Amino acid sequence: MALEYTSHKSHFSRWFQLIAAIIAMLAISNLQYAWTLFTGPLRANLHASLPEVQVAFSTFILAETWLVPFEGGLIDWMGPRFLLMIGGVLVGAGWIAASQVTTVTGLIIAYTIGGIGAGAVYGGGVGNALKWFPDHRGLCVGLTAGAYGIGTALTVLPISHMIKTSGYQHTFLVWGIIQGIVVIVMAAMLSKPPEGWAPEGWKPAEEGARAQTKVRMSTVDMTPRQMLHTGSFYLIYLMMALVAFGGLVVTAQISPIAKHYNVANVPVLFGITALVLAIQLGRITNGLTRPFFGWISDHIGRENTMFIAFAGEALAVVGLLLTIHHPVHFIVLTGLVFFAWGEIFSLFPSIIGDLYGRKWATTNYGITYTSKGVAAIFAGPVAALASVATGRWVEVFWAMILCDVIAAVLALFWLKPLAHRTLVHAEQMAEPRQARVPERRVA
Repeated sequence: MALEYTSHKSHFSRWFQLIAAIIAMLAISNLQYAWTLFTGPLRANLHASLPEVQVAFSTFILAETWLVPFEGGLIDWMGPRFLLMIGGVLVGAGWIAASQVTTVTGLIIAYTIGGIGAGAVYGGGVGNALKWFPDHRGLCVGLTAGAYGIGTALTVLPISHMIKTSGYQHTFLVWGIIQGIVVIVMAAMLSKPPEGWAPEGWKPAEEGARAQTKVRMSTVDMTPRQMLHTGSFYLIYLMMALVAFGGLVVTAQISPIAKHYNVANVPVLFGITALVLAIQLGRITNGLTRPFFGWISDHIGRENTMFIAFAGEALAVVGLLLTIHHPVHFIVLTGLVFFAWGEIFSLFPSIIGDLYGRKWATTNYGITYTSKGVAAIFAGPVAALASVATGRWVEVFWAMILCDVIAAVLALFWLKPLAHRTLVHAEQMAEPRQARVPERRVA
């Protein structure tokens, strides 16, 4: 993969931009994936229940996801640099503000600010990969989204140590400043491709809708309005919400779950507890799965890959439910749950780009990404309330399993034929335009 510059000299190489976006995503990952480390100290300091504290997590996810269509529209129009720099400011401000709050309401406001910033960074980073890499879409979107999943693996030990030694307020403050600065610097290196740009030697008509390959791509750039008039979009939205639910439960609730089953503080390796190791392994697998399954989907198709991954997550949750009292099993199986879940953040943006084109890819995926916000409502306070009401987490685990099985079946037996019909419809949309282009004569 040689580094290449576009003919537009003000642009950095697309591969350099990919690296910059990856670093920015690493910097914002703690807002979501280190959250579980703060729930205990926050409950004690704010004198709040777990469901009350988890409202802040849900509002973070809602702000991160539901504003992405608006942010994505601005990014599609003006490019990613300015919006992502603003996102960096908000990401830093969110954790800095969280270090000062004294009430649950203040925590919710602070984490919502962080969510707005994280959504701009996440949507812009993934959208940039969709636009610059139609030839390696699954892999490069997976690498970008994977950084968001794996970032906390690099910081979980220092953050956990800082919370214990200096308090969660100091931890929020220090890491808020670091994360905000990193995002702002990386955002300054991003730009959108020039109009009509394509990778050298890549022809969408050959590698896209008319190719006899496992991944077929539309040659038509559908607007968000046009996408919303397709049945395939609503099925994709439902499937992403179903699978996001299970992963967000483990993300938000792994600490209280580990404490409920008496494995949280069990030393396992060099004095490191099962909970910290589980979080660290989970973040690693959550990051690795995105480029891995993205690359797989480039070769065997998005829907086939979805079926394999979603069914795998269901099996991992079953295994976790049956052996959760054992610390080592808890660590390994939560890692497998993340490995079989995190790929939704490479597979779903990839299929959105495949079916609806590149021009409005950031906005179109932003609309789809709001399904994560819907899932967060159930994965955060609703799951916490269910555990409090029943005194256990069994019902929540079974809900996760059911959602995964339904999504796996839908991917293979409903989305696959529906996606094909969407591509055929896109080809029909393109034909009238192509018919008006005079055929070139060969002398």
